[in-house]
This record gives sequence, structure tokens and C-alpha cells, in this order.
Amino acid sequence: MATVITMPRLSDTMTEGVVATWLKKVGDTIKTGEILAEIETDKATMEFESFYDGVLLHIGIQQGESAPVDSLLAIVGKQGEDISALLSGNTTASAAEEIKTEIKTASTPSEIPAGVKVVTMPRLSDTMTTGTVATWLKKVGDTIKEGDILAEIETDKATMEFESFNSGTLLYIGVEEGGTAPVDTILAILGPAGTDVSGIAASFTVGGTVEAPKVEDVKQDTNPTPNTQHPTPNTNDRIFASPLAKKIASDKGVNLSQVKGTGENGRITKSDVENFTPFAVSTPVQAATDATNAVSTVKPFVPAGEMFQEEIKNSQMRKTIARRLSESKFTAPHYYLTIELDMDNAIASRNTINSLPETKVSFNDMVIKASAMALKKHPQVNSQWREDAMVINHHVNIGVAVAVEDGLMVPVLKFTDQMSLTQIGVSVKDLAGKAKSKKIQPVEMEGSTFTISNLGMFGIQSFTSIINQPNSAILSVGAIVEKPVVKKGQIVVGNTMTVTLACDHRTVDGATGAKFLQTFKAFMENPVTMLA
Repeated sequence: MATVITMPRLSDTMTEGVVATWLKKVGDTIKTGEILAEIETDKATMEFESFYDGVLLHIGIQQGESAPVDSLLAIVGKQGEDISALLSGNTTASAAEEIKTEIKTASTPSEIPAGVKVVTMPRLSDTMTTGTVATWLKKVGDTIKEGDILAEIETDKATMEFESFNSGTLLYIGVEEGGTAPVDTILAILGPAGTDVSGIAASFTVGGTVEAPKVEDVKQDTNPTPNTQHPTPNTNDRIFASPLAKKIASDKGVNLSQVKGTGENGRITKSDVENFTPFAVSTPVQAATDATNAVSTVKPFVPAGEMFQEEIKNSQMRKTIARRLSESKFTAPHYYLTIELDMDNAIASRNTINSLPETKVSFNDMVIKASAMALKKHPQVNSQWREDAMVINHHVNIGVAVAVEDGLMVPVLKFTDQMSLTQIGVSVKDLAGKAKSKKIQPVEMEGSTFTISNLGMFGIQSFTSIINQPNSAILSVGAIVEKPVVKKGQIVVGNTMTVTLACDHRTVDGATGAKFLQTFKAFMENPVTMLA
């Protein structure tokens, strides 16, 4: 389905924008993260990147023209898709209406001291209505220069850097790190050092509430001045790069984790990528994994016998997971099929494969490969339910559930059936590393046709999962267990693994799901057949 892209509000005071340059033309194929156009705001000319994949079907604002925020900028969809309904004349109004929430017009005092600037929560994507401050990169009292990165803001699509368009001292922070607030809420105040801005902060009003993480402890007092306590984050744990630098790196195949940034806070710029000379890295994903594993939770001291509760603010990710899983559980009639696999041959085959130089294949990689091949033989399991039709996917895109600090992400392996075991292994490690280090792009989590969730590494022998809609099925993979088994009438020590297939009964009948598991079992118990 075609997607309407509206004129974004790229600065906190922008009311209209001018398309300085179109970098794409109608008919071009667009990928998430590619720069669509350069847009001139009231402050600067900025790159505007796409959050969607597809073909550029329509340009609503020509190069050199200006238009208000929320005007129809472009339409992206499938090649040849009919977009006449979107061009009927109500597109701009309807798009703007969808984007707007019940937010009242912001108001500030009639007189603001000279040099003071109120910075509001920006709308960093075309559908953003609220934003979460993931990280403050500056603290109250810091000197800010134009172009400095103030914070990382989590939108409904991605976590993005937000840079300052003004110079001055950071006098006030309106949304705490981890707090969520509507677009146009007061985010910060800049101005000359020592300026009293308490009156400005108190009288600046926006409809809605600003939520911030809370910890309630009957034995502890809250910090009355939290705005001055933001530590400067360790930028070594993240990759800061401009959109143009990311695009050039993608085109050149440059690993940004190897590039030294010369910009503010070590931000990687266009020239850094262009002048970069590659060097060898033995384990590309290890740094991200180590950084994730290094995160520790500081537990508060609780005296024995005292009641204590801790309230943790729900992240945007946690809210999305809760909503989608609730919708899935209560709209799709789930049923479950469980089967036990003989893993002796799989263990032997994996040992043989991994004895080859520079080759590393996991049991999860084998499960993914076997699932992809079984889906090609049973395409009805690789389907989606719609009220008017059942969609059978003849391409196989497997989503692999990855546990991250804030919840669960499902990176997607596109055209999994066409990948070898080693290609699957490399891709899974790369995507899992990106997910855990929060560098994964939205496009890398879209388009799954089937999902796999593996808790075997945690020692879980058997479990059931909720279907990741719009998929029709999800495979839950347990641990490999050594136990007595019967082979040729004799009790011997064997290795088994239990898997459970959750199916949507609207699209996958019991017999269909059972046949899929039989085929999957045949591949797993005789891995050589996956290599034929």
C-alpha cells in the first residue's frame, strides 16, 4: 500500500519548508535511510531521509517550491500502484489530521530575555506525535554551539540525533532522559549563562502530560534538582554519524564502527568516510556484544522487612510489543503443535562443518535453514490473513526474535531459502549485534513471513510463543537435552530437541501445520539433505 510522506518539521520553529534539491526522481527505487531531498528550513538546509522502501510514485512539491509543514511531499509505494485516491485533494488535510494529536498551541511568556531560545520537541518523522529522550548528550550548564548534538530522541520509527540550531548555555531541560512528551513540548532552554528562565519554563504550556521515569521508595527522598545530574554518555558505545555519512558508508561498504569521527562528540562526517582507510577486525560483532553485556543494573539498598516498589517507565518499544502481542493473541485463534527431534546427526554435522577454516554454524542457523526449506514445500504456513483473502507468500523472509534490554526485536533475513548455512550465520550475528546495540534500521525488521524464537540457550526445554502478526505461524525452539532414548529396540543415550509450532487457525489447518513439522523434522535429523 502506498505511503504518503508529508513535509517534515525539521526544526523546532519551522512552519514551512523549501525543497532545495530532489535527490530522487519519480520512478526511482527508494530504500529506508536513503536521502530523498534537501529541505531548506527557517534555520538551515537539511537532508531528509526516507523511512520507507518502495518506488517514488509522486512528487508533491517541486524543487525550489515552498509548502507548509504537513503538505504532501511525496508518495512511495509499489511500481504501478494506483495512487489516484491519495491525490484526490484531501491527502494533505487527512495526513495532517492523522499526525496531529490533541495538542494545544504552545505558549510562552510575551517577553523573553534577549538571547534566550526555547527549544521544543521536534517532529523528526512524518508520523511522529510523541518523542522519548533516549539520551541527553549535554547537561545543564554546558556551552552549546550551533550544530552540536543535544540529545538522541526515540521516535515511532527510530532513534535519531537532534542537533542544536542555536548557540548558548543549556539553562533548562524540560524532558528528562527516558521521558516521553508530545511534539511541541518544551525540550530545553538555551541562552546566556546565568539567565533566570524559571518563569519561561513555568508558563510554557502544551496540552498533554510529560511522562518521566519514576522510582518510588518510602525510605528515599527524590532529587529536587535532577536537571543538573545528567552524565555525559560514553560515545564509544554508539556510532554517531550524519545521514549523508551513513549513505556514503553504505554505498562504499564501509563499517562505521571502524571510522574515527572528527565532528562534535566524535560524530562521523562525510569527509571522515571518504578519507577512511579500512583495517582488519577479527570479530566485527564482538564490540557490540561486549557493550551490551557490560550493562549492569544498580539495585537500591532495601532494609530487611521494609516494603519497596520500583516503577519503571514503559519505553516506546515495550508499549509497541504489548499492543501488538495483545492484538495477536486476541484476534488470531492460536493452536500449538509440538514435536521432538533426534539431534544426534545434527550435532555430528555441525561439528564437521565447524571444523572447516573460518566457518561457524550454530544449531539456530540450522533451524532457520530447515524452516526456510520446509516453508517452500508448505507455502500455506508462510501466509498472512486478511478479511478478504489469504495471502500466500512464495518468498521466505524469516524473522529471528532477539532479546534486547528494552524487550524484544525481530530482525528479518530476507529470502532466507536462498541463503547457505554460513550466510545465515553471518547475517544473524550481524543483525543481532545491531539490535542489541540499538543500531538496527526499521527496514531490517520489516517484511517477515515466518518467525523463530529460540530460548534453548537459556535451558528452556519447551515453550509456546505468540504469533508475530501478520505471520501465520511462529516456531518455538527449546534446548538440546541428553537423555535415554529408544533406538532399534535398545535404550541408549541420545540428544533430543523439542520445538512447538504456534499456528493461526484461520490460515493454517492442523494437518497443514503437522506436515510442515514432519518436513522440518526430516531436514533437521538429516542435515545433509539441506545441502543437496
